[in-house]
Amino acid sequence: QVQLVESGGGSVQAGGSLRLSCAASRYSRYYMGWFRQAPGKEREGVAAIDSNGSTSYADSVKGRFTISQDNAKNTLYLQMNSLKPEDTGMYYCAADTTVSYPLRHQQYTYWGQGTQVTVSS
Repeated sequence: QVQLVESGGGSVQAGGSLRLSCAASRYSRYYMGWFRQAPGKEREGVAAIDSNGSTSYADSVKGRFTISQDNAKNTLYLQMNSLKPEDTGMYYCAADTTVSYPLRHQQYTYWGQGTQVTVSS
């Protein structure tokens, strides 16, 4: 099992930036992902990274968000730039050992409690 704890959410104006962090109790050989969920909407994949550093991004965040990891610190990051009001939602960190479709939330077993991101226009 792995425990995940997100941090770094907050409120920001459109065009601003935030960096989310996800501290993991275990890290090696896990596929890690960031997901978000707005009220009344389905959870959607934002970005994912495998243990080799290969990344996947949702089309809506390409060029604005960057996923990265620090294996020495067992920490996953999501740098979010040029934020838009439609980026508002609860952001979750997720992990699993075997993932075929990195941006599908159904692929992941382990989840954090989430951190809220609110972008105002």
